[in-house]
This record gives sequence, structure tokens and C-alpha cells, in this order.
Amino acid sequence: VNPRSMKTTPKSRLSPYYCTVIAFFIIFFNVYSQAQQTSGLPENWPNWAYGYLEPLTEGDRIAPPCPASAKPLDCAYRSPPATDDDGLKFSLPETSFSFTASEADYDYGPADWYPDDHPLMPSVVEQGRQEEKIRACSLCHYPNGQGKMENGHVAGLPYSYILAQLEIFSKGDRRSADPRKANTNEMAMIAKSMTDEEKQAVARYFSSVNFKPLVNVIETTRAPQVRMTTNGLMLPIEDMPFVPLGNRIIEVPKNPQRTAIMRDPKGMFISYVPIGSLEKGKLLVETSNNKTIQCGICHGPDQTGLADIPSIAGRTASYTMRQLWDIKQGTRKSPIMVPIVTNLDADDMLSISAYLASLPP
Repeated sequence: VNPRSMKTTPKSRLSPYYCTVIAFFIIFFNVYSQAQQTSGLPENWPNWAYGYLEPLTEGDRIAPPCPASAKPLDCAYRSPPATDDDGLKFSLPETSFSFTASEADYDYGPADWYPDDHPLMPSVVEQGRQEEKIRACSLCHYPNGQGKMENGHVAGLPYSYILAQLEIFSKGDRRSADPRKANTNEMAMIAKSMTDEEKQAVARYFSSVNFKPLVNVIETTRAPQVRMTTNGLMLPIEDMPFVPLGNRIIEVPKNPQRTAIMRDPKGMFISYVPIGSLEKGKLLVETSNNKTIQCGICHGPDQTGLADIPSIAGRTASYTMRQLWDIKQGTRKSPIMVPIVTNLDADDMLSISAYLASLPP
């Protein structure tokens, strides 16, 4: 065949007009997507569970960008370092140790107030990996895994469950539905950056530590006024009157200074929940009330777990509410839980979260 005799199709070219139109739509789509993310969330959004008192509005701060190439710490909000502590040492009951605020909150080796209360920590739990911007697990979850309302309670979770969740995080299948919550993104990048050996060490460690009572639940119509820390820890405002609680939950540390400054791993929380929420939550949890499936079928009659299924009793209501809501919104992938939340509304989930928080762990 003579190549010169073969017909060829000229390369198609877009006219300047079409290029302009395409560029316009690309720009419009990007602007529209950003506006959708920052112009608000549905009216029933449980802002309190994510550490906010007000709905998201345009111009509010949202989580930093977290591309696949980012280091974990790049995805986090950065709190001002506690450099103004003037060397003042704090102390806690039942320990001879004392630490400054900076030492207690050090990213790559935070204070361990009670080293005799837990096994020897793996390096990634105790110190993280500073060169990779992987902060110590013990910074947010504490050396004993108790955690706080704004992060997670990992003590006593089954070994296989912890491994599975680290894998889900690393695949991007466990994210926050609220675009303001950055520490979930950091956790996902930490899981993605960990070696298999580190993941196994973390799972072995935290599964070997018993979860202890953490929450006192109070049904009420009024709650303290609060302010929020960078990552959503609620702190009561001193010398201010209580305000109507409404249809939300307010959770505060029993001793704010110990929790916020000294990072007391034995610190307790008080959950102020709406009157009637415990009764409604109990009905949903124990009978399903024709809206869901009884929690105890998988989590055990006391909700303290069965085999590889984790306990859900005695955790902070904020944490439980976030998980249910994230699953409902599809940002936390959990096929087994989808039928559970399908017919639940925000009020149902609030009541379930309140009731579960009231149970002994």
C-alpha cells in the first residue's frame, strides 16, 4: 500500500470561541463547588457534634487542603504553641510528674502523666515520626487511649477492628461530613503514612488498654455557655449564666484546665442532653422503635461489644453522633451500618448518642 495514497483525517481543532466556553464552565464549576462547600449545610446539621455552635456560612474557615501528597500535619489546623507558659509546671493527683503546658502538648512526645497505667508505648504512639509530620497517637488519644470529645476513644477496641479502621482511613473511606473538621483528614493521612508494622503495633497496644468511665450525662433544659478550641473541644465560659440547651448536646470537661492545658488522661466529661432524650434513645437502641435495628444484636446486650465488634457504651455523645451522621452522609463507608441509619433523623441520632453515653463502658 502506498502510504501517500491513504486518506488521513485532519486533527480536529477547537475554535477560540469553544475554548472560551469550556474555560468558562470549568471556572464556573470550580467556583460553584467551593460555594456549595462554604455557603452552608442543611438546617438539621448537628453542628454541636463537630465542635461548632453556629451553622457553616460563607466565609467561615474550613479544613486546610489535604491533597494525596500532603504530610499529615499539613492537613491539620495549627493551634498556637504554648510558648508563654514561663516554665510554670503543672501537677495532677496521684502522680509525681509535673509538666509545663508546652511539654504536655508537645506534638512528638506529649506528657505521659501515668506511665504505670498502661503498657510500654510503641514509638509511633509515644512520639510519632517528626520527619514525616506524623504526630504521636498519644497527643490526641492520650497514652491510655481514652481520647476526648473532639477526636476518638480507641482504648479497648478490638485488634482487628483497629486495623480495619486504619485501612479504611488510609483508603479515604472515613472522612468527616463537615468540611470544617480537619483532624479527621489528618488521621486519614497518618493512617496512609504508617507502615504495616506500625499499624499492627498500634492495634495491639490500644486493644490491650481498658476503656474507663468517661462521661456523666445530665438531662436538662439549660447548659453552660461554651467556647470552642481550634479542633472543637467545648470549654465552659467562667462566671456566665447557663442558657437554654435546645435540641443539641453540650459536652464540657469536668475540669477544663486539666483537660485543655494539662491534658489529663483521667479527665471526665459532662454531657448536658435534652430532657426525654435518654428515654427515646433507650427505646431506639433496645427495640429499634420500628426505625432501625437493635444495637445489641451486633454490639452485645450491654452495648459493650461482641468479638470483633466494638463497644459503643460510655463514649462521648459528640463522637457517637459524628459517626452516625458521617455514615448517613456517606463520608464514612460502613455498608453494615447503612441500614441502621437509613431511617434515622438527626433527633433520633442525638437521642441514641445521649443514651449510649449514659451507659457504663
